[in-house]
Amino acid sequence: KCSPFVRQYGIIEIYQLKSLTKGGIFMPKGQPNKRYTPEFKIKVVETMHREKLSYRETARQFDIPNSRVTAWERIYLEEGAEGLYVERRGRKSTGRSPKIKKEVEEDLIAEVQRLRAENAYLKKLNALVAERVRQEKKHK
Repeated sequence: KCSPFVRQYGIIEIYQLKSLTKGGIFMPKGQPNKRYTPEFKIKVVETMHREKLSYRETARQFDIPNSRVTAWERIYLEEGAEGLYVERRGRKSTGRSPKIKKEVEEDLIAEVQRLRAENAYLKKLNALVAERVRQEKKHK
């Protein structure tokens, strides 16, 4: 089927080149900052399930990397369609404690002051009792 020129120099014919690029062998890398809508992700996963396509076939049909299809299907199976609406980019938060309401903070400050006063009173009382015991021992 190949011409002598093609055979001699090992040149790929156009129809072969098209099938190779569509098949992923020479497929260019995906766009790194491309974002997909949750609706698109759901459409991809549901189409794959409905038409019983492989990851590669689905990726080829929607012109996306098959690793994305794999990740979306895993999320879809674990969390359902709602899971594809969650934004998962960037670092996870460090878990800062939520802000305490103003009135709760004031109550806590008041309680700390009361407990400090109570502690000071008990220390003073303990010192007075110890002094009285020492005085009684001295007089005996």
